[in-house]
Amino acid sequence: MAISRLEIEKVALLARIRVDETQVTALEKDLGNILGLVDQLQAADTSQTEPMAHPLDAVQRLRPDTITEISQRDAFQAIAPSTEDGLYLVPRVIE
Repeated sequence: MAISRLEIEKVALLARIRVDETQVTALEKDLGNILGLVDQLQAADTSQTEPMAHPLDAVQRLRPDTITEISQRDAFQAIAPSTEDGLYLVPRVIE
């Protein structure tokens, strides 16, 4: 698949980047090569390939769900301006 000079200039304008005439020629060749590789990948038969989320069969190790810190709620709420039933009371913002 080829990309035209006009398309490169249009994309450069939309991306707000300045592209010189010498760069347009190089980009035309490079982008054409990239699009050719994409065409090759799309032509590959993947009908017998099962979709996967990750190329490796990695399993995430999980840690036990246990409490590892002591509760300091009483100490923190002792210095709070206003609390009730273990909750912090704050001024109403929205009525």
